[in-house]
Amino acid sequence: MFILTFLAGCADLQENKMSCSKQPGFQTERAFEKTVSKTLAIDYLLYLPEGYGRAEQKWPLILFLHGAGERGDDLNKVKVHGPTKIVDQGKALPFVIVSPQCPEELWWTDEVEVLINLLDEIESTYAIDTQRVYLTGLSMGGFGTWTLACKYPERFAAIAPICGGGEPFSTRRLKNVPVWVFHGEDDPVVSLERSEEMVEMAKKMGVDIKFTVYPDTGHDSWTRTYDNQQLYDWFLEHHKK
Repeated sequence: MFILTFLAGCADLQENKMSCSKQPGFQTERAFEKTVSKTLAIDYLLYLPEGYGRAEQKWPLILFLHGAGERGDDLNKVKVHGPTKIVDQGKALPFVIVSPQCPEELWWTDEVEVLINLLDEIESTYAIDTQRVYLTGLSMGGFGTWTLACKYPERFAAIAPICGGGEPFSTRRLKNVPVWVFHGEDDPVVSLERSEEMVEMAKKMGVDIKFTVYPDTGHDSWTRTYDNQQLYDWFLEHHKK
């Protein structure tokens, strides 16, 4: 009789709990789980350096993120600035260069998952020295560079964001990633302060960081940067820590 009474009491208690959980004014513990499958896709330009494939050699890689004006579905637009422009004009660079194109109306900060999966695919498909993977981008791509590097700092040996910005406190994750920042002093599109606040916080966080400000220069701080051999030499000086 005692057992039956106890079980009946437990059943009433459970019923009361379930009833309470459906009423306002009660807080209950819940859990949510759902499996979601998705397809990631992006178009990109691929540059293989002279000598690639002739010997068992691993090559450094540059992942280049273009600006907002080059978004869309025409990869020729990606060739107008940066390393893509340089190699398209016939200059040889000793890197594998991957230059994806952001879809229209999206931003690189929205495409972090696509970019890191693209990097996975390139590293597994081509002869890449994974200790020498570099990231750079201009304007919208500068913002993307900060965002991607701060989310996956272990993937990059060095980064070079140009006229970009981001969340300053996230730079704490770049303690093992050398950074070289570029910006025009008179940039009317992305203010110099956006880079300054990133650099200031990064220094406080102990990041190895360089900052180049071009006097009397507007938004186009990338042409001088990508035309400068010192940038590519600086990349090659760094391996992942």
